[in-house]
Amino acid sequence: MAMDDLFSNLSTATTLPPVVRNVAATGATVDLQGFAGALVQAIVGTITDGVHTLVVQESADNITWTAVAAADLQGSFVTLATGVNQRVGYRGIQRFIRVNAAASGVTGGVYAVVVVRGTPRRAPVA
Repeated sequence: MAMDDLFSNLSTATTLPPVVRNVAATGATVDLQGFAGALVQAIVGTITDGVHTLVVQESADNITWTAVAAADLQGSFVTLATGVNQRVGYRGIQRFIRVNAAASGVTGGVYAVVVVRGTPRRAPVA
């Protein structure tokens, strides 16, 4: 069985589910144990009003969280716009990551954020 295919070497987790947001939201924790890399993907639907921004956070213990330093990200998130998906790579060393959304507006916007975990230490991934 070949282990160089994407199906056997990638695992996804949702940190922010796809809902309408007009207030700040804290993303669910994503455990990176067993993986050497991660890609954070924002899937953006319709932004009706307000300003919507994302911040990737990291933690060694899933208790104390800090914003990921720019040096540990490949790329950066900019203010979300209707239909414009964005992604950043995480190359930090912490076990846990999540994404927080800062949101405003009356009707808000619809978007989701998923983490694609890659370069597993053991493949195939479950």
